[in-house]
Amino acid sequence: MNEPALRCSGLRVRLGEREVLHDVELALPAGRWTALAGPNGAGKTTLLKALAQLLPAQGRIDILGRPAARWPVRERARAIAWLGQGDAGAEDLLAHDVVMLGRLPHQDWLGGASAADLAAVQAAMLETQCWDWRARALGNLSGGERQRVLLARALAVQAPVLLMDEPLSHLDPPHQADWLAIVRRHVARGGTAVSVLHEIGLALQADDIVLLEAGRVAHHGAAADAATHRALEAVFARRLKVHAVAGRWVALPVEEAP
Repeated sequence: MNEPALRCSGLRVRLGEREVLHDVELALPAGRWTALAGPNGAGKTTLLKALAQLLPAQGRIDILGRPAARWPVRERARAIAWLGQGDAGAEDLLAHDVVMLGRLPHQDWLGGASAADLAAVQAAMLETQCWDWRARALGNLSGGERQRVLLARALAVQAPVLLMDEPLSHLDPPHQADWLAIVRRHVARGGTAVSVLHEIGLALQADDIVLLEAGRVAHHGAAADAATHRALEAVFARRLKVHAVAGRWVALPVEEAP
């Protein structure tokens, strides 16, 4: 297995009075796509935010082999790109300007956009198929269009590590397939992707799956392994079953007996 892009040990996170993550030990390999899955309330988003340094946490987190506390903020922002669930934005900003925000870690404080910034933004918007509405305000876009702009913003960072929380929100099946291709290209270029997914069928297309249950890691293994499939069925209380269909793994719901 590749060296870890992200590693945590003894990771604990409290939200208010409740401890959401309990002594999580995890190493996510570089150059692979890892899907985080599990039932509602398992701690998936909390774990992803903690790894991204968006939540205070106890324990140790390493990013690309370096303790997270030793990363200067701007350098870390160039190393990790974030796509959050329901990310808000200024509704009157043009789509092109929203994507340009992903280039801020690369720009001087008083400098404008460089040729490299403009090229990165165009490439990201073309890849997510949102270049044609670059001059439209974010508030005038549909949910799916908006999600593609926000994905382009994350891609424009050109970070080696791409963290995505529910990235398929509002995307129809063709654009979900396009997202899958984008992630695979990122990994093929040597990047690392980690995504929280409720779409278990797509999570099964990842290289690896981390299953969370009640704030703890229940399983971490290759998405194609039978042990991962058994663990997946178990954390969802046997309410789904993993099947092989047309050379891929899919998860189908299991109805309760009447």
